Amino acid sequence: MNTINNQEPNHAVGYNSLTKVFFDTIKTGIIKSNLIAMFAGLCMALYVFDTSFMDNITKICLALLGSSLVIGSAGAFNNLYDRDIDAIMERTKNRPTVTGQVDTPIGLTIGILMSLSGFIVLYAASPLAALFGFLGLFFYVVPYTMWTKRTTVYNTEVGSISGAVPPLIGWAAISSDMLRMEIWAIVIMMLLWQMPHFYAIAIRRLDEYKAAGVPMYPVIRGIRRTYHRTNVYLVLLVLSSLLFWSLNPYIAALAVLMSLGWLILSLASYRETDPASWAKKMFIFSLNHLTLLFLVVIIFSLVAQIL
Repeated sequence: MNTINNQEPNHAVGYNSLTKVFFDTIKTGIIKSNLIAMFAGLCMALYVFDTSFMDNITKICLALLGSSLVIGSAGAFNNLYDRDIDAIMERTKNRPTVTGQVDTPIGLTIGILMSLSGFIVLYAASPLAALFGFLGLFFYVVPYTMWTKRTTVYNTEVGSISGAVPPLIGWAAISSDMLRMEIWAIVIMMLLWQMPHFYAIAIRRLDEYKAAGVPMYPVIRGIRRTYHRTNVYLVLLVLSSLLFWSLNPYIAALAVLMSLGWLILSLASYRETDPASWAKKMFIFSLNHLTLLFLVVIIFSLVAQIL
């Protein structure tokens, strides 16, 4: 009896450890944030085309599952390819692909199986959703991870393309009509949002990126120029927020106010003597900005149909 009791905790620890290794490999945090974006695009389509949530429940479930698999595969491929520079950076040095808990064959198996499964599931929702899923994965793995991340200061701009794909997947799961301004409002917003967000991360982790030899914009061009470039993107974000008018004037007004608040925060809080503090505030605001806007879009799109 004592022997059995002593063994049970060890099995539990082994299972929990294996689960954590798998979740760390596929980057569950990124999956969750991208699923919110995907779901926002999906809910917008439900509202725009006046089709009910329950009538599309199968497509919705397929879109959620398929997107999770494809996004998870992107994380696995990225972790596997970047393990050399991840080993140098403090925040990534304990990833399973760096520590050896996940080797190349296992990492490739996870990435390939998840991506193929994801494409099949998304195709069951709609062929167009599967196409966007493939394009998002391709742009993240090849042009971004395998090429521009290590070669140009414009890697963030290239990476933003894949980051703006999730709403397209959600929208395409409900409708193949890609000419509506509503979906492009959220896609353009995400393209622009990612630059101030990731510039803030790059400044906060400046020394790590320098050590790893990753040519992030502030590493190569300096913090001052990054600050000015951030403000340019924030001005564009304020202007692009007006595109939400086609969805709802109040949502457009909210988007403008939040983006304007972000710009004001940038201008008011920047200090050359303490750029890290500025970057931290910008990073936190960026997360709140995106989360609140997505939640408003989702809630409005679902509730407006009922009313």
